[in-house]
Amino acid sequence: MKNKDLEIRRKAAKIKLFISDVDGVLTRGEIILDANGLEYKAFHVRDGHGIKLLMRAGVEVALITGRNSKVVDVRARELGIEHVIQGAKEKLPAYQELKDRLGVVDEEVAYIGDDNVDLPVMRRVGLSIAVADAEPYVREAADFVTERGGGQAAVREAIDLILKARGDWDRINSKYFNG
Repeated sequence: MKNKDLEIRRKAAKIKLFISDVDGVLTRGEIILDANGLEYKAFHVRDGHGIKLLMRAGVEVALITGRNSKVVDVRARELGIEHVIQGAKEKLPAYQELKDRLGVVDEEVAYIGDDNVDLPVMRRVGLSIAVADAEPYVREAADFVTERGGGQAAVREAIDLILKARGDWDRINSKYFNG
């Protein structure tokens, strides 16, 4: 294993809070509006299942997004995500508030993003992750870049990395592989 891979795994092993951006990360970044102004988003089912697995491992999950969307509230409720911050034009204050509320330190937080608004938080957290189709400067700033793009199970890829590094993978997945 390369030194960079070892360092990523070392960082991932400490994660207690996983934060995701929404548009471009949990979705492909498209905002679909109908003639009545109703908004539609497509979420990948494997990202949702991965979030549930991560929660079973005892990791808190949060969403921080710059937009306000009822669709995000619906998806968060479906998945049992309690920590949802919408309308965060500046994500760093939202991150700090969330971190303080949950009592974690930077090194215990992973953040996955795709655009320049994510960089301030990515520079603070213990494990910064960019989706494969993130802006080039975001990929360059990240500790880990997924092989999959936003809305295409990139979040699941990051979650699997964290579960394995924390030593939770076998326990959380045993009923699927050993049943």
